[in-house]
Amino acid sequence: MIRRLAERGALAALALTLSGLAGLAAEENDYPTDARVDYVFGCMAANGQTRESLQKCSCSLDQLAAILPYDKYVQASTILSMRQGIGNRANEFKSTKIFDDKVADLRRAQAEAEIRCYHG
Repeated sequence: MIRRLAERGALAALALTLSGLAGLAAEENDYPTDARVDYVFGCMAANGQTRESLQKCSCSLDQLAAILPYDKYVQASTILSMRQGIGNRANEFKSTKIFDDKVADLRRAQAEAEIRCYHG
């Protein structure tokens, strides 16, 4: 009886541990597949269409995703896209400090990812 309770307790502890790890993995992997593919394709277009480029670009995205949550990535990417336009709306995105900070966070994460994947 005691042995059975101990086994159940161990199984319950294992289940809690695994569910916690799954939650952490989900947090680190919150970039949807289409966003991951789009990033890697763009990276490969800039760095060559080679197997080595594929590996480095994939590594870079994994590192970026570990540093910057997906919602912050989307915000910064949107700001960068809006800055490419012309007119008053584009100027607002170019001259607002909070937008500068969001883009700076993305740039820092990209730089860290590059160091880890291309120079490490």
